[in-house]
Amino acid sequence: MEEAHRGKTEIGKRAHRTGVIAAVGVLTGCFAGLIATLYNSVAEMVEEFAAGYYGYIRDNPWFVPLLFLGLFLGGIVIGGSVRLFPVLKGSGFPQTEGVVEGKLHFRWYQALIDMFAAGLFCVFAGASAGAEGPSLLLGGACGGGVGRIFRCGDDLRRYSITGGACAGLAVSLNAPLTGMIFAFEEAHKRFTPEVFVCSFSSVVAAMAVRALLGPCVGLHGGPFLKTFSPVGDAGLLFTLEALGAAAVCALLAVALYYAILFAHRRFQKLTFFRGTGRYLIPFLAMGVLGLFSVWAMGSGIGVIESLGSGSEHTMSVFGAPIWATLLIVIALRFVASVLNAGCDLPCCSSVPMMAIGACVGSLMSLLFEQWGMDPMLADGLVIVCMVTFLSAVVKAPLTGIIMSVELTQSFSFLLPAIVGVAVGYLVGEMFRTEPLYEVLLEDTFGRPEEPKAPKDPEEPEKA
Repeated sequence: MEEAHRGKTEIGKRAHRTGVIAAVGVLTGCFAGLIATLYNSVAEMVEEFAAGYYGYIRDNPWFVPLLFLGLFLGGIVIGGSVRLFPVLKGSGFPQTEGVVEGKLHFRWYQALIDMFAAGLFCVFAGASAGAEGPSLLLGGACGGGVGRIFRCGDDLRRYSITGGACAGLAVSLNAPLTGMIFAFEEAHKRFTPEVFVCSFSSVVAAMAVRALLGPCVGLHGGPFLKTFSPVGDAGLLFTLEALGAAAVCALLAVALYYAILFAHRRFQKLTFFRGTGRYLIPFLAMGVLGLFSVWAMGSGIGVIESLGSGSEHTMSVFGAPIWATLLIVIALRFVASVLNAGCDLPCCSSVPMMAIGACVGSLMSLLFEQWGMDPMLADGLVIVCMVTFLSAVVKAPLTGIIMSVELTQSFSFLLPAIVGVAVGYLVGEMFRTEPLYEVLLEDTFGRPEEPKAPKDPEEPEKA
């Protein structure tokens, strides 16, 4: 009888804890959904405005010195902000993973305000920057705020931060499963009922908020990538072509990985202007790349969508043929990703890196079409290379596979994406790469001896 009573008590406690985690997750999701929806809406408008004024300056070159003066001052502003608020160091992914793992601590309201402003500032300056990283950190900050306001314990606060981060990522990409997979594959690196409940409840609530507010602020539903058509039954030959394209893409991704690490370690040695001067390099580079081509700016979503068979726009740089344009855009975005990630600029490089992979896929499809590949399969090759590139750099294969389905809302890309992600992961293992964001986190903030549970910096030390 006592054992049965004890068992019922244990089940009741577990159910109560699950209910509490779910309730906190819903509150976190609502808060994170609101902030992430607003951020992504404003970021889209700012990106469009930046493309417009860069185009105006290209047509009126006497404004070029004024542009570079503004970028110089912008680099000083961001450098000073990062020096005052170290949580801004990075795209949003490394910091959030560090907070969840207990390696970093932040004041939630400070992280919320700082990343919101700094992320938009970088987009306004013309950076090759995605909104998914800042959205992730903003969501995590919202989770930290809910945990603080309701005086949650350390474990519950950690789950709240995780749920908020998942919600922010899901809202940014309009991909709820991708947001949830982040919790298992990146944040906690394990599957537990608590992680599932906190991520599920937060993501569902955040996506509901996005669905309600999105149309009001310019964010609409539907697939994230709207111009790609299902590939149908591709057959064995296309699988072999996808293998070859993925291998080429993975090798370029490995090159980007080591270029970022090389740049990151060199940037950390630059100490002029008390360390803030190193941010002048990526900011001034933004001006050069943005004036060279509008396709080097922004998140890269426009680049990827222009490669789909349903696109009404075709990329062109100085009237060059498509193959030359693809090579130019790959080179420009490669340089931008190395500088931005290497300098710990507060802007995300995940979607920009996917844009590089998509361009490689389009280039490979042009080659294979010369050898007899059906042009209707080109969309599939672009998606394969897009997720392969991301997976090879950040070592998140499940995220890449799920993303291929959610971003296109088509299961026809699933099998080719699995093939590509597997190739990318294996090539990364051959060249001994590690998850990029973990390496950047350790390089930037150091490797702690013993990871601890998140501590609220607003609580005084106990005597």
